[in-house]
Amino acid sequence: MKNAIKKLIATFAAVALVAVPAQAQTAGYSTTSMDHASMSPDNIVQVASKAGSFGTLLAAAKAAGLVGALEGEGPMTVFAPTDDAFAKLPAGTVESLLKPENKEQLKAILLYHVVEGKVTSEQVVKLTSAKTLQGQDVKIAVKDGKVYVDGAQVIKADVPASNGVIHVIDSVILPSK
Repeated sequence: MKNAIKKLIATFAAVALVAVPAQAQTAGYSTTSMDHASMSPDNIVQVASKAGSFGTLLAAAKAAGLVGALEGEGPMTVFAPTDDAFAKLPAGTVESLLKPENKEQLKAILLYHVVEGKVTSEQVVKLTSAKTLQGQDVKIAVKDGKVYVDGAQVIKADVPASNGVIHVIDSVILPSK
């Protein structure tokens, strides 16, 4: 009997963890099914690497010396620009930022994409701003059912990782300092 109750509780917990919140669905977030991968044993770097669309972000994290931090315990939330997002930057920008002499500037830009704690889509849509690890706040807005972080649109939300969550954005966001 005790095993049956434990099994039932585990089942309810798993369902609660993988359900996409109704508020997130109405906010324009991706409603793709989150199965047991939502309890991914992979950290943020591993998830991004396997996705195949974050090569520039991962190269930048390596150049800035942040890979270890993104593999760390967390939890953290990463607003992750895709390779296409980096391609929108003016020609030569990425190459310049990857140079060793620009390491601190690159580090500041990348840390501006990271928020301490696991902030799910259900929580993001209730915020107007969030403090980044870079020190400045990003502005968060919901417009026409879509979520924006400093003007970058969230194109996929709640990508699970063992040490946090990734929200994919369509542009690179830049701190004011």
